[in-house]
Amino acid sequence: MDHSWVVFVVVMAIVTIILCRSWKIRGRLRSPPLPPGTLGWPFIGETLEFISCAYTARPESFMDKRRVKFGKVFKSHIFGSPTIVSTDAEVNRFVLQSDARVFVPSYPRSLTELMGKSSILSINGSLQRRMHGLIGAFFKSPDLKAQITHDMQNHVKQSMNGWNDDQLIYMQDETKNIAFQILVKALISLDPGEEIEFLKHQFQEFIAGLISLPINLPGTRLYKSLQAKKRMVKLVHKIIQERRESNMGRTPRDVVDVLLNDGSEQLTDELISENMIDLMIPGEDSVPVLMTLAIKYITDCPLALQQLMEENMKLKRRKDQLGEPLCWSDYMSLSFTQNVITETLRMGNIIIGVMRKAMKDVKIKGYTIPKGWCVFTYFRSVHLDEHLYEGPYKFNPWRWQERDIGSCTFTPFGGGQRLCPGLDLARLEASIFLHHFVTNFTWEADEDSIVNFPTKSPVPLHTCGVRQGHATDHTKAISAIRVVDV
Repeated sequence: MDHSWVVFVVVMAIVTIILCRSWKIRGRLRSPPLPPGTLGWPFIGETLEFISCAYTARPESFMDKRRVKFGKVFKSHIFGSPTIVSTDAEVNRFVLQSDARVFVPSYPRSLTELMGKSSILSINGSLQRRMHGLIGAFFKSPDLKAQITHDMQNHVKQSMNGWNDDQLIYMQDETKNIAFQILVKALISLDPGEEIEFLKHQFQEFIAGLISLPINLPGTRLYKSLQAKKRMVKLVHKIIQERRESNMGRTPRDVVDVLLNDGSEQLTDELISENMIDLMIPGEDSVPVLMTLAIKYITDCPLALQQLMEENMKLKRRKDQLGEPLCWSDYMSLSFTQNVITETLRMGNIIIGVMRKAMKDVKIKGYTIPKGWCVFTYFRSVHLDEHLYEGPYKFNPWRWQERDIGSCTFTPFGGGQRLCPGLDLARLEASIFLHHFVTNFTWEADEDSIVNFPTKSPVPLHTCGVRQGHATDHTKAISAIRVVDV
């Protein structure tokens, strides 16, 4: 055998390998770099500093410090994963608008365990779009808005009628009770009674584990929360089975009806039951926080309170003269009230941001987001950016008289295919609550504070001392509402 041919083949193979590696290296060199930043300590990364900042009055200080040093997009390591943090409005919009081929939801492990694989918060593709579309369309339907308006008004009136002289009122507890009952009615048509009290108690146990150690052993927080969810799912599953037996095909009166009428084999009873629990979270968290923060902000801004009260009193007098109840369009016509709600969403940042995982290398703004890395789109830094909002820490609802709320610099409900389907209902509930509050009461407030962590959103703890006064212009005067730390 001619060994020269063997040598030739070996040499060519070596040359080919060298060239391939050279081309690969050149390709990498041409590829955009990672954003600047630091991954922090081994294993724990920068999580401890992130959490310590979250306990302060300005949790965005973690981001602000790195924005000054690295820019609006930087790399970090938080919650156990290497993460690209974006405080850039355009990058956030790109991430939110991308589909599951580019980014998929990413959550802390405890939250993933509690939501389950079938949660609308986690699923992707056609099933997610189908569920999101069905629920979103129902939440925007005129029939539901009429029902929600009627139910919300009744619950608000009943709650406020129970406020007696010198009684301490926990404002956030009041708003939680109202919003939870309204949302449960819209989801599964459950009226006040033993079942809803059972559901409320189990839900408190469930939601306590959303941010917890991912250890599912008897006695742990996560284990207790999972058991509570199982008990809730069992109750909802029973309601669904009763519907299937007696009311299939009827005009939808709640979200369960909408999903059952769809007839898709993918929408199993188990999937629907578990998602009803996940969809109850806004009734416990987001909407009550929005209402409570709005009361705090208008209390701290007398000029805004005065204009808000005048606008709502004008509507109240007109509807009283006509002898007509208020409807959804009446509340939405209150332009300054809507500005107050919008400014509350901007300053309060009920949802501080969302996390996504890159399904492939993504290039944007001169940087690469590597496949498998998390992206944290941090809305709070955008909403409080002094270059985007003049006096960002000042409550200024008048700024929205000429500003577009559809801009990528304002994303309180997320965006893209996963835009919160209940955003219209959240505004409606806040509008109804504010209307009845400012047209029936006056108040004074002591100093209070906002707790940002470990709860998943800013939660002010309001305590109200109520005292009946003289009625003026259909208004019960409450001379003292004490707002204190609890």
